[in-house]
Amino acid sequence: MPAWAANLQSVLSQEKATVHQALLTHWHGDHVSGLPDLLKLCPQAQIFKHQPDSAQTDIHEGQVFSVEGATLTAFHTPGHTVDHMVFMLEEEDAMFTGDNVLGHGTAVFEDLKTYLNSLHRMRDRVSSGRGYPGHGAVIENAGARITEYIKHRQQREDEVLRVLRFGKLDVAAGESSPVHKQAWTPIELVKQIYRDVPESLHLPASHGVLQVLMKLEDEGRTVHESDSGKWSLASERSAL
Repeated sequence: MPAWAANLQSVLSQEKATVHQALLTHWHGDHVSGLPDLLKLCPQAQIFKHQPDSAQTDIHEGQVFSVEGATLTAFHTPGHTVDHMVFMLEEEDAMFTGDNVLGHGTAVFEDLKTYLNSLHRMRDRVSSGRGYPGHGAVIENAGARITEYIKHRQQREDEVLRVLRFGKLDVAAGESSPVHKQAWTPIELVKQIYRDVPESLHLPASHGVLQVLMKLEDEGRTVHESDSGKWSLASERSAL
């Protein structure tokens, strides 16, 4: 039995309690692989997840779950995954943030535009209450941390645009961009933007850069050359 399951068993025994409902934030293995152990301890437990698998029950937007002293409201916040949910603990103005916002570092996401929309929705729901993330330490001010995440994503977008426009990351005030601008692959952009980061991390970082480029393409600001895999500013392509 895993340590967490043994701890849960001990607490349930001490409190003479059981688990009637379990709420899942999303489908990733590190969030669902413990279900068999939970169901061994509490076979009557009902498992809830948005876009449920078999033997699970769907969670809908705004659904309320309550026990004595605690009320949770569910909100669909896709981005990290399409099925991602967060839960507001109304009594504390606190949020269970899942993997959209972590207790350390930044989160990965499947779709940047969708993820940013969800971050804004999350920030609108919580102010200075705590955040309880899927990984890392408790966040003392969830609203402030979500704002940091939004600013960080905007910073990365600004850096991608700067390299596409100027061919480099460091640009002097008032510096003019070159007339002819090159096209870049995501990994080439990473080598400019993450030049102080160990090269072993460049490939993972390219996923985030590609997401930025795809968001900009959706907004009509970048274009993708399918043959070369390179990206450039849409304004430069239209001028050719």
